[in-house]
Amino acid sequence: MTRAADGCPLCETDGGELAWRGERARIILVEHARFPGFCRVVWNGHVAEQTDLPHEDQAWLMRLVARVERTVREVMTPDKINLAAFGNMVPHLHWHVIPRYRWDTHFPEAVWAAPQREADAARLAELASRLPVLCDALSHIEEPG
Repeated sequence: MTRAADGCPLCETDGGELAWRGERARIILVEHARFPGFCRVVWNGHVAEQTDLPHEDQAWLMRLVARVERTVREVMTPDKINLAAFGNMVPHLHWHVIPRYRWDTHFPEAVWAAPQREADAARLAELASRLPVLCDALSHIEEPG
């Protein structure tokens, strides 16, 4: 496992509400208010890119990302899932798993783009009510083999 990097927020903190932690990676929930169900799958060791990992770890991580995506889809029932791995601001390998809805503030644009419409408070509240179920489901994800 790669050592922590000084000053890296994903080395120094979980980076959000911890839902699951394994030896190699963790799953956190982020952006509750604007995008309920938005998760990150964070590699525990400090590497910047997917290809910094050995092939077996790359495959393992992608299986974990797929399990998180499946769980988010089952609980949050989005219209679409966005997957992204940027690391431009925090160069520590992590995948964004973002449930998207045709009615959300930014759809069809990225969640980092300009809003397209006002927030629908009632729909957001309904999704937020599912977060305890999502967190529980994520906490029971089996570590990929």
